[in-house]
Amino acid sequence: MDQQRRQGQSVPERKGQKRKLEEEIVIGDEQQQQQQQQQQQQQREISSSSAGTSSSDARQALLSEVSAQVNVLNSTFSWLEADRAAAKRATHVLAELAKNEEVVNWIVEGGAVPALVKHLQAPPTTEADRNSKPFEHEVEKGSAFALGLLAVKPEHQQLIVDNGALSHLVNLLKRLKDGNGSRAVNSVIRRAADAITNLAHENSSIKTRVRMEGGIPPLVELLEFIDTKVQRAAAGALRTLAFKNDENKNQIVECNALPTLILMLRSEDAAIHYEAVGVIGNLVHSSPNIKKEVLAAGALQPVIGLLSSCCSESQREAALLLGQFAATDSDCKVHIVQRGAVRPLIEMLQSPDVQLREMSAFALGRLAQDTHNQAGIAHNGGLVPLLKLLDSKNGSLQHNAAFALYGLADNEDNVADFIRVGGVQKLQDGEFIVQATKDCVAKTLKRLEEKIHGRVLNHLLYLMRVAEKAVQRRVALALAHLCSPDDQRTIFIDNGGLELLLGLLGSTSPKQQLDGAVALYKLANKAMTLSPIDAAPPSPTPQVYLGEQFVNNATLSDVTFLVEGRRFYAHRICLLASSDAFRAMFDGGYREKDARDIEIPNIRWEVFELMMRFIYTGSVDVTLDIAQDLLRAADQYLLEGLKRLCEYTIAQDISLENVSSMYELSEAFNAISLRHTCILFILEQFDKLSARPGYVLAPSCHVLYFFILLFAVFLFFYLIERRKLSCVWSGSKSLRHSHLIQRIVPEINNYFSKALTKPNPHNLQL
Repeated sequence: MDQQRRQGQSVPERKGQKRKLEEEIVIGDEQQQQQQQQQQQQQREISSSSAGTSSSDARQALLSEVSAQVNVLNSTFSWLEADRAAAKRATHVLAELAKNEEVVNWIVEGGAVPALVKHLQAPPTTEADRNSKPFEHEVEKGSAFALGLLAVKPEHQQLIVDNGALSHLVNLLKRLKDGNGSRAVNSVIRRAADAITNLAHENSSIKTRVRMEGGIPPLVELLEFIDTKVQRAAAGALRTLAFKNDENKNQIVECNALPTLILMLRSEDAAIHYEAVGVIGNLVHSSPNIKKEVLAAGALQPVIGLLSSCCSESQREAALLLGQFAATDSDCKVHIVQRGAVRPLIEMLQSPDVQLREMSAFALGRLAQDTHNQAGIAHNGGLVPLLKLLDSKNGSLQHNAAFALYGLADNEDNVADFIRVGGVQKLQDGEFIVQATKDCVAKTLKRLEEKIHGRVLNHLLYLMRVAEKAVQRRVALALAHLCSPDDQRTIFIDNGGLELLLGLLGSTSPKQQLDGAVALYKLANKAMTLSPIDAAPPSPTPQVYLGEQFVNNATLSDVTFLVEGRRFYAHRICLLASSDAFRAMFDGGYREKDARDIEIPNIRWEVFELMMRFIYTGSVDVTLDIAQDLLRAADQYLLEGLKRLCEYTIAQDISLENVSSMYELSEAFNAISLRHTCILFILEQFDKLSARPGYVLAPSCHVLYFFILLFAVFLFFYLIERRKLSCVWSGSKSLRHSHLIQRIVPEINNYFSKALTKPNPHNLQL
């Protein structure tokens, strides 16, 4: 079971997140607002200029602008008010430009990175500067903001780090100790945390560098910062640093981040609890020991509470985290259900958000691997929405749903409900995207099949007797596929299952007709040892044959056939023993009775010789080039064994191009085995045949359509009784579909009734 769980479901991969960096609007004096408007106007002018010129001209114009701002930054590293104001404007201009990812490469090419990194720190302080520090923290904030935007592109992350940005950013995080809680301090800390997030995004070496530079402890401290924006930024950085980095995870936990993160889960601010659940999720991912610590710290109930959050991102993260909690710990699975997770998870299955549906199905799949939870999930209405997800075109979502259904099918209390809502048909008819899902569905059907006995079977039989008609039919269809051969009589004769299946053939729904035919075919197969389609031609009928040496031998010959002007010598006694046609010819009142020479006008010499060779030896090699003519001759002279040999040979050549003519051939000469092979081929290739322009399946297309639907029934009919069907079908081509069914179904019912009441259906003889 554990191996199946590991193979059946993998944990969806978490990732750290890039920060979506936006410049906040600072409400200040008129000068600040005016500066901001000038910067925005400048950015619009650059964009407009770029749009109206060639690419090379736009690039050159932007490089010139970047170069000008870089020069400003390189020449203004002091506490002079004019320098600080110019440096602040320069960082803001570069940040505005960097918001357009298409020009980020040009900004880096223009040398902006070293200049911006330089201004992540405050200028040297002199005695004259101690009393006045204009724009304190503002330039550093602008530099961190611009570098965070440049770091959105992974190819620039290492360049920024190599220029010494990390140590400066970590120092900015520590300004909370020296600051007075002002807006400026809060802003610079937040921008530093955001820049670290983007620098470390999917870059394992930089994540490690952040830890080595001492960045984790101040980030953990910032989780308790009074400014919620700073809290979010710190949590976002920790989330990224924890992703796939065990050393970082351990240090975050050692810094006592868990109590604060769990408190953040209970925050009414959606942005806060979203980041917090993301950090915890990355901490526990592939870390069993940390998962135990998280649970011991009391995370379970607040995470379950997030399933009802108004924030879909938090719901998604919470569902994923619950799935991780439930991965291997059986007790935790039970606790999650006991604490009320099932209902909100089932509600999430019906969300318009694809990711929400995927994560809730993932969580339910993990929970459903515990026997105590399976009945509860089904009882709370989880079956139907999970089955609906099988129609999804999202392979991951589809697989998560299939894995959850696999778990639910393990509980006997769920089997009847599974079948009652049409789950078996859904599993059989589904179009599954990945092989793992197909394998999971096959195992689910097998698991259901193994439970169709005892009280489960009794419950299904009860439903088949008293439930509404649609449910009765679903049960009968499912049992035709899943039941044991030993229970066929009880289900389909004693409790009316056969009548329900036959009733589907008269439905106005093509889908129901096809379902009924397939179910009857499955039922017939269970009552057979071999399918005639797979079986080789039968052995010769036991009788005495004169032997090869007497074929066309004048010795003791007492009758001569004239074929294409040539004489063929034969022996009446051999012919009399071969078929009713020859017995009627020689014992009846026909003129051939006493004739010495009998003319055969409509058979070629080669065909006649092969036919006679079969009569004398009981076997003959039938090649494809002569099989159809030999079939015609065998039918004319009632040589059933030879007909079967011919049919078998012809059947090997059936294709999309000739199946219609093959079917016509089978009708013309009452070749039942060939007819069944044609119909099976049509069933198997129905989509391809239907798509062929102008394709006509048979001379009477509507009759062949019902041939297809009723193939399974008549196949069994023929195998059991060895009766010819031509009498049933002759004269029926002009009947409408409903009349055809009304005429045939009672007779089919009789034959199935006989077959299913035999002591051992597996011993039926062909």
